[in-house]
Amino acid sequence: MRTVDPAAEAGGSRANGGPVRVAVGVGARPRAAAESILAAVRAVAGTAVVGCLATIDRRAEDPGILAAAEELGVRVRGFAAAELAGAEVGHRSERTAAAVGTPSVAEAAALLAGAGELACARTVVGGVVAAAAYLRTPGAD
Repeated sequence: MRTVDPAAEAGGSRANGGPVRVAVGVGARPRAAAESILAAVRAVAGTAVVGCLATIDRRAEDPGILAAAEELGVRVRGFAAAELAGAEVGHRSERTAAAVGTPSVAEAAALLAGAGELACARTVVGGVVAAAAYLRTPGAD
């Protein structure tokens, strides 16, 4: 896995001329502040267009996640712990598995919401974990 600015790596656009779009997976404690979530999202998305936020289903309605999604103008996709646990990820946490039933939230959610290829691996910013995965097409999120 690699950690890159997806838009910078692709020159800010895809081969078809469209902007690089990413799904951003977010792992955060309950009631995390929207500002903290946005900082983590921006860190992993770089200059790419964020197509959606993705997280574990129990956090999909959290006020901070919803406020961050509203600020970005995107929707939130929630995945069950069992779905997230089935994703092939580069970083697995026993602590996360014990707490929420899956060893990965951010990377797994990004991969499931995106096209299955990470643009930016698990990154921690201010206590919020985020990862970005490429989206194939503008309607793929």
